Amino acid sequence: MCGIFGYTGNKTCTSLLIEGLKKLEYRGYDSAGIAVIDNGKLSVEKSVGKIAELEKVLEGNHPLDGHTGIAHTRWATHGRPSNENSHPHTDCKNEIAVVHNGIIENYLPLRRSLSDEGHEFRSATDTEVIPHLIEKYYNGDLADAVRKAVAQLQGSFALAVIHKDHPGEIVAARKGSPLKIGIGEEETFIASDIPALIKYTGKIIIMGDGEMADVNGVNIKMTDFFGKPIKREATFVSWDPVSAEKGGYAHFMLKEIHEQPRAIRDTVADRIKDGTIYFEELKMDLEELKKVNRVVFTACGTSWHAGLIGEYLIEQFVKIPCEVEYAAEFRYRHPIVDENTLIIAISQSGETADTLGAIWEAKSRGAKVISICNVVGSSIARESDGVLYTYAGPEIGVASTKAFTTQIAVIYLFSILFGTIKGALDHGEVEKMLRDLSEIPQKIEVILSEEKLIEDLSEKLYKSNNAMYLGRGKGFPIALEGALKLKEVSYIHAEGYSAAEMKHGPIALIDKNMPVVVLALRGRRYEKILGNVEEVKARGGHVVAIAVEGDNEITEKADEVIYIPHTTEALSPILAVVPLQLLAYYIAVKRGCHVDQPRNLAKSVTVE
Repeated sequence: MCGIFGYTGNKTCTSLLIEGLKKLEYRGYDSAGIAVIDNGKLSVEKSVGKIAELEKVLEGNHPLDGHTGIAHTRWATHGRPSNENSHPHTDCKNEIAVVHNGIIENYLPLRRSLSDEGHEFRSATDTEVIPHLIEKYYNGDLADAVRKAVAQLQGSFALAVIHKDHPGEIVAARKGSPLKIGIGEEETFIASDIPALIKYTGKIIIMGDGEMADVNGVNIKMTDFFGKPIKREATFVSWDPVSAEKGGYAHFMLKEIHEQPRAIRDTVADRIKDGTIYFEELKMDLEELKKVNRVVFTACGTSWHAGLIGEYLIEQFVKIPCEVEYAAEFRYRHPIVDENTLIIAISQSGETADTLGAIWEAKSRGAKVISICNVVGSSIARESDGVLYTYAGPEIGVASTKAFTTQIAVIYLFSILFGTIKGALDHGEVEKMLRDLSEIPQKIEVILSEEKLIEDLSEKLYKSNNAMYLGRGKGFPIALEGALKLKEVSYIHAEGYSAAEMKHGPIALIDKNMPVVVLALRGRRYEKILGNVEEVKARGGHVVAIAVEGDNEITEKADEVIYIPHTTEALSPILAVVPLQLLAYYIAVKRGCHVDQPRNLAKSVTVE
């Protein structure tokens, strides 16, 4: 989950490399480094810690004046954070520099073999075998040496390579881990993610799996790992560069919470025309969908919680069986799927390694796959039979917010379309459901207008060391998501449970030091939830309830109540999660945590 940035062009590149790394710091932040070809010499600078520490190192040394360089921000997998383990890594002669995202699974036998041949290693990383392999095969042609080196590698990788004798040239290779090429005016960029590129260009080549790019100035030669030429068209990305900036907010997470009304409007708007739902990217005709008799959602983390909500919606609107699987478990089992099974893979980045593996497993067994993701042309989108894009814009905060709510909105729309095709919904029902969805952005704005109340509540809770979240029905996935948000950004131990399961163990944890957040949403389980609140209160627990406006009954039972506007039960998760996002955010801020870059986490999990 490390971040790669590279530049070659007519500008001095050091400041561009640092700026690119700052846009990628959400991918890793335990160390950083750059390598620049400067007057026929390879110059490398590294530092442990955030990119600001690397800037201090560069300020204290002679400036690097080269026009070609690569940079890296690290999330450690092999070897603790240290200068030696930081990227870029070099060969024995300090002529070749490599930055790498991924995991080289066979690095130990490669390292032993290279050591026996006389190569000297300086780090404990898996990455360092790569520059030594390139050194071994180098005979004047850098791209050929990289091609021979990657043939020896097992695992996942995105690489950018430079050589002191090849000013103006960067060789990139990709297997499993994401890599993009930005095409500018008399300059070319390489990066792990689009947000690092959009300040400079919207013309982007998204490298495919098993592809190499030999970038020489503005000339880009694409091949596969065997040297066969590939024609890869550039994609024009419409994200505004300003959308990747904080825009006056203290943190990206807070900005992205506030962007949710806009993100949902953008995601929904062009999909509804004259009361009918259209998904141009779906690429499945109605007859294919009619044959589907079972749906399986597969995802990781927050996207898995969106899948849980999808399970309720598919079963409610389409009336067919639906399951939700962790992608990492699905891909290594022997899943029972066939040509009448629809797999729905969910990933914000479209590059999640386990979800990509789950797609391959499902397709190998004959299932149809559609994906829900936020990045056009991403690996998961390309590997799927169809795709339902969310239009959340770049999400920089590690803790996902607007991606989650737009995923639910897309699943809601797709479930209605699917239910219509299956004959489970009539036109009148669909009209009302779409009208209800159109009101959601404005209702989120109402919740955001009460932000100060949630900030004040965080003052009472931020010193807690534990928290429990309870919900039933569609409130259960939101309890899981609320707990995940809190633990991600504040480091408070928090767990989400079905409220029905509380008496089966978790109730033993409740005392006066245990805040309990209860999703007290109106519906057929409401009285059961009130019973759970009573049980918590009887044991001295402090209850914070998320309830629907106008609910006076809950005020008599809970210690604190956060109200959300009324909506249908099917759409209540979108509204209910917003105050939980804000609560996690403000608790983390009061605890002095790095909200956008929580310890040990990275935005896109592109390794297993």
